[in-house]
Amino acid sequence: MKRIIIGTAGHIDHGKTTLVKTLTGIETDRLKEEKQRGISIELGFAPFDLPDGQKAAIVDVPGHERFIKHMLAGAFGIDMVLFTIAADEGIMPQTREHMDIIELLGVDKGIVVLTKTDLVDEEWLMLMEEEVKEYIEKTILKGAPIISVSAVNKEGVSELLNEIVQISKLIEERPVFGHARLPVDRVFTVSGFGTVVTGTLWSGKIKVGETLELMPINKQVKIRTLQVHNDKVDIAYAGQRVAVNLQGVDIADIKRGYLLASSGYLSPSYRVDTKLRLLSSSQRSLKNWNRIRFHLGTDEALGRIVLLDRDEISPGEEGYAQIVMEKPIVCFKNDPFVIRYYSPVTTIGGGTIIDSNPPKQKRFREDVLKELSLKEEGSLYDIVLQELESKKHTILTVNELAKSTGSSEKEIEIELEQLIDDEKVVQIGQDSGQFIAVSILEDINKEITNMVEGYHEKFPLRQGYPREDIRSRLFSGINNKIFTKILNYFEENNRIIVKNNFIMLKNFIPQPNEKEQKIINQIYKRMNDNLFTPPSIEKVREILNIKEQDFNEMLNYLIDQGQLLKIAEGMYFTKEAIEKGKEILKNHFEKENELTLAQARDLLNTSRKYALPLIEYYDRIRFTRRVGDVRVKI
Repeated sequence: MKRIIIGTAGHIDHGKTTLVKTLTGIETDRLKEEKQRGISIELGFAPFDLPDGQKAAIVDVPGHERFIKHMLAGAFGIDMVLFTIAADEGIMPQTREHMDIIELLGVDKGIVVLTKTDLVDEEWLMLMEEEVKEYIEKTILKGAPIISVSAVNKEGVSELLNEIVQISKLIEERPVFGHARLPVDRVFTVSGFGTVVTGTLWSGKIKVGETLELMPINKQVKIRTLQVHNDKVDIAYAGQRVAVNLQGVDIADIKRGYLLASSGYLSPSYRVDTKLRLLSSSQRSLKNWNRIRFHLGTDEALGRIVLLDRDEISPGEEGYAQIVMEKPIVCFKNDPFVIRYYSPVTTIGGGTIIDSNPPKQKRFREDVLKELSLKEEGSLYDIVLQELESKKHTILTVNELAKSTGSSEKEIEIELEQLIDDEKVVQIGQDSGQFIAVSILEDINKEITNMVEGYHEKFPLRQGYPREDIRSRLFSGINNKIFTKILNYFEENNRIIVKNNFIMLKNFIPQPNEKEQKIINQIYKRMNDNLFTPPSIEKVREILNIKEQDFNEMLNYLIDQGQLLKIAEGMYFTKEAIEKGKEILKNHFEKENELTLAQARDLLNTSRKYALPLIEYYDRIRFTRRVGDVRVKI
């Protein structure tokens, strides 16, 4: 069965609360001041059953201009509106402002209710019906039924209920899959239970025992109990009025405007990118950096308008704008919002969220405007691709793409499959759930190729560019694990070779020139002339009289090629010496079970200075093993 939320709207004292009581039997004015003054100040809520058995709830909003922000808090999230106009007064200032708000929020299903018909004669009522009909023809409720009702004699009530039933059939049920969002509109305590919040569940579902995140303070809270329409339930679904008993939060830590959401789903932000529209009825234009009041859900924030494609928006116009808030807000792509002037406080416009957590945008930038246009109007396929292509050195998950595009994870997965088939996106790492645009991979490959190519030219004897140096220089924003996946992808596609933590271009072989080869041969010969008593590296450089930097390049080349092996700090042996030593010791072990250090020294015709590090090297490569003070063959 559908979950229907009905909202009231209209000028103060036009019979909204009385109408709700007539329909539901519930008095929504619960505050002492409301009863004394006879006006609604806070939001009121009344569940009831329609004649066809459909369950519904009415949100009763204040009509006084001083409480418009309360009206806004109630109007967000409604499925249809009962727009009240008193037959004895007709269209008044808040009638028009409430209609503007309904239009800005996109509430296009509703009934215009002419109330207090018992106070006027038939002729006056007919005139009023014509006036109202003419008025609504220019609003979002164009074509909506107009029903005259008297709460005193109950005339028109049955007709109204039947019309509500008919319109409720046209309302699309809110999806219960995906993440949960519940804007808080009331906070109170219940003796023995603690903190309770109420609100309309905008999306998803919540259940007893579940942990949610209280935004924007990012506090984890647990659901102790739930009520829907005053009945205790285990699960609440999108489109229902819900009372949530919370564990883990004090009433002082929560207030109207906060949001309960699935953990890790939303992020507070001081900026939002929007498509902003100024009402045709606005008395003033909107200029860059004007201060405004921003309303979304039950939250209100002060902010300033940064017009991205013009210097001024005139009444009836729309444009792209970034709104810079004075406090963090929490929203999602495609959320509707309303703005009011800072002073005098009047409703002037609204729009939809394009990006809920954008960077600071520069004005009149073609690339910024093009990106906003795509995010606003493009297909999900194009939006996902743009999102991936806009992140220079970033790999995104399905969850991250769902958050940034305002889509479900299932929708994102479908588009990613197509993008992969079209060779526009690559999944990095088998079953990793991480994706990157092919264009970004090409850019990364080009950066790596250019850097390694230059490195090969500058250092032709070196194996390749140190892997971590490239990451820290070019890709510091990419963590080591993801960088490894990118390099693996390039290797698998024969773009580069990664060996011993060095990156080299495919088919690259370190190659000394003729002069360098002669010096390399001399270094090797000096080191090999005395196999087991090799001179120090410093001594060889001194003898050959070579610049330290050039010598080190050739020394490292010999090490990279495996011709020289460093067996201890400052001590190098040639490959030939290592192999010859192994052969000598192997012959020894064919006759003896053990080898002492003194025996090794004598067998190799060297000194203890060289014998000990050489034997310890053989231990490390598991040719020998130390047992007490002797070595045995492994």
